[in-house]
Amino acid sequence: MSEENFDPRQSLLLIESMINRSRDKFAEDGFMYLLWGWVVFICSLSQFILLHFYKSPYHYVVWLVSWVVVVYQVIYLRKKNRNEKVRTYTSYILGYVWLTFVIVIFLLTFIIGQLTTSEYYTHINPILLTIYGMPIFLSGIILRFKPLILGGIGCWILSVGSMLITNYDYQFLLIPLAMIIAWIIPGYMLRARYKLQSL
Repeated sequence: MSEENFDPRQSLLLIESMINRSRDKFAEDGFMYLLWGWVVFICSLSQFILLHFYKSPYHYVVWLVSWVVVVYQVIYLRKKNRNEKVRTYTSYILGYVWLTFVIVIFLLTFIIGQLTTSEYYTHINPILLTIYGMPIFLSGIILRFKPLILGGIGCWILSVGSMLITNYDYQFLLIPLAMIIAWIIPGYMLRARYKLQSL
């Protein structure tokens, strides 16, 4: 195509297609979804086992593992950001979505500490499931990746469903289930898509 026939409208279409390609090729390999999906899956399942079968009053200590993962994540993301040649708008927005999620989780930890034991067991899992769905749903919208959108909705459905379970021990089983449908399966699908785009 000659420069004479290259009008402004075509220029805009080319720019738009480049932006779309950049968004579609967003370097999301699913690693963080898989990392946290498996960590939360293992911790929540371990907590259920300690609580339900061993009646341990210290069932919550399994979550101390998450602090180690937080340190690893900070180091991993700093290294990844240094290696990124271009920071896309998509990654910029996603970063703030997940920052919001982390802040909410920390605030929730403080609030939960003020609850009585009975209030804790009544509300903890519905609240967690509701919050877990938020960054997944928004990430799915931003990345235009339907499995994440459905995963977020799945968390919210499980949140409502957990209110119907009268034995609160079994509510803890909905957390690993949420991890499978909202974090782990979409994480593997993102990894597969990333590998295809890298060919």
